[in-house]
Amino acid sequence: MSVTILGIESSCDDTSAAVICDGRLLSNVIASQSVHEEYGGVVPELASRAHQQNIVPVVDTALKRAGITKTDLSAIAFTLGPGLLGSLLVGTSFAKGLSLGLRIPIIDVNHLHGHVLSHFVRENDDDEVPAFPYLCLLISGGNSQLILVKDFGDMEVLGQTIDDAAGEAFDKCAKVMGLPYPGGPHIDRLAAEGNPKAFHFAKPHIDGLNYSFSGLKTSFLYTLRDNLKVNPDFIEQNKADLAASLQRTIIEILLDKLDAAVKLTRVKTVAIGGGVSANSGVRQAVADYCERRHIKAFIPKRAFTTDNAAMVAIAGYYKYLNNDFCPYDKVPYARVTI
Repeated sequence: MSVTILGIESSCDDTSAAVICDGRLLSNVIASQSVHEEYGGVVPELASRAHQQNIVPVVDTALKRAGITKTDLSAIAFTLGPGLLGSLLVGTSFAKGLSLGLRIPIIDVNHLHGHVLSHFVRENDDDEVPAFPYLCLLISGGNSQLILVKDFGDMEVLGQTIDDAAGEAFDKCAKVMGLPYPGGPHIDRLAAEGNPKAFHFAKPHIDGLNYSFSGLKTSFLYTLRDNLKVNPDFIEQNKADLAASLQRTIIEILLDKLDAAVKLTRVKTVAIGGGVSANSGVRQAVADYCERRHIKAFIPKRAFTTDNAAMVAIAGYYKYLNNDFCPYDKVPYARVTI
């Protein structure tokens, strides 16, 4: 008998629903929120209101595109956390209500687990997936982690950021440059036109496999401040070079720790996930690194790098196979490690 999972993702500012049947993706629908652009960041109250408006049509569209009805569902997987509590409550409440109406179980998914397992989303039956164990570099706006993935439910965090994440460094530096929100994609676009060695920013010296990006951010701000004193048009005249140099430095920080983790664990497979894994420079740098080291690289499709329900559904699918269901009294959480 087929196992059909509806996945629901509402952790931040994207409302998403996806359908997976026996591990194969049938649909993945995402409604993004443009309302936050004028504020330069996500406004939690506005995000939760938008989720309330979007969740019914998004789920309905996901079911229709999958060619099924709600009565074909085996279970509903949803993001319980981490994320914005108001946004998570919308998805959690909807999932619980729908499961009660259909009399099918619910499955809670850790948002970070979803990113790590996104490589198991198969659009075709012959799509290649990672072999355990593998090392995952999880890089997003809120998280920068090195995770040893031993099985679907067995993951060990080897290192993580002690302050800002890589995505925060991209977005915050982009903001002071006057770039629109979210800044990461604009940095990526400009970096392709600039000289990555034009500017040199401070890199942290953190013991072990932990990350730090606050010092880089401060170094970037000091560079702008010092140059703006003598040239008010400094940013406008050097946007591409600043973006390219910033991106190079972040990539170097990420890869230094990744290399150390590969040597420590001796894994033969490396995967990346999270919003920053959509960055062109990061994707190429990881692919090149793995080629030099003669190890397998898994670089996700860009559709699976942002917050999406396909990753929630696939994580829920493997929990379903393990009969790992969620009680109705479980509540969302804002922060947690993997």
